[in-house]
Amino acid sequence: MRSALIWLVRLCSLAAWVAAAVACMWLLGATAMARPWHEPFVWGAVAVGCAVVRVVALWMLPGEPKADGFTDESWVKLRTGALWVIVAFSSAVFAAALLTSSNAGEKLDALRDAGAEVNTATVVERQSTRQELSEGVVKGYVSRLVVSVTGGAERLTVSGAYTYEKPGKGTEVDVLWARSDPGLGGYVNESKDLPTLAEDSWKAFQDDELGLGSLIAFIVVALIGAILTPVFTLVPDAGDLQEVAWSAPFQTTRTALTALVFWGWSPLMLGIQPSLPQMLIAVGSSCLVLLGYVLTSLRSFG
Repeated sequence: MRSALIWLVRLCSLAAWVAAAVACMWLLGATAMARPWHEPFVWGAVAVGCAVVRVVALWMLPGEPKADGFTDESWVKLRTGALWVIVAFSSAVFAAALLTSSNAGEKLDALRDAGAEVNTATVVERQSTRQELSEGVVKGYVSRLVVSVTGGAERLTVSGAYTYEKPGKGTEVDVLWARSDPGLGGYVNESKDLPTLAEDSWKAFQDDELGLGSLIAFIVVALIGAILTPVFTLVPDAGDLQEVAWSAPFQTTRTALTALVFWGWSPLMLGIQPSLPQMLIAVGSSCLVLLGYVLTSLRSFG
């Protein structure tokens, strides 16, 4: 019974690590696709489920495993390093994904369903426009336009068109529209990678300003994680690392944190309205994960 529980803990740890890595990879590029994002949700659920089973097994297990090849110092350090790699990676993914959500609502989804394509169009009428301000500085313009699509519709209505310069009659813009259903109107946003939106395909960092911002956020958070990884892997004694790894209370805290972050991200992945607590957790997930694992790893310093 004891041996079975030990191996259950080890296998669940491996399965949770792999599932979390796959979920984060999907989440990193899923924001270029319409919701729901089933793949990261399913893999995230698997990771949480394996973590819960692992914790239950730890509570049933009387003490740490006896010395074997999996308790050697080199293995303990390697295992701890792998844990911190996934912590750093997931934190960076959360930061990047929050900045790159490209879902523009039901209209964009309807255009995709109707076979959206990207074409050059010419403004034939500007019905309204307003400035987009950031700290008093004009960042762009949001307009209601009527455009003529090259090789397509002669008059296509575009509501909420975002451009960096104020559009006027004769201005050329790229428009996402459906040839099969021009009545849906068009989608214009110069800050977005329209071809990626039209394809509804996985892409980690889109070719637009938000894609650049997400890449910077990913690199910054990943660097923070890269600094923490050797600190919490190489500095502590292997015996202390082993004690934390097999401590049911400590691992329960980490599992609860994992489940909390998954709960916060679930509505965003499934395309439903999140509650305020869920939104706050999703927004702060990067800091929450890093801080949570730092606090639960301090015990390993003896």
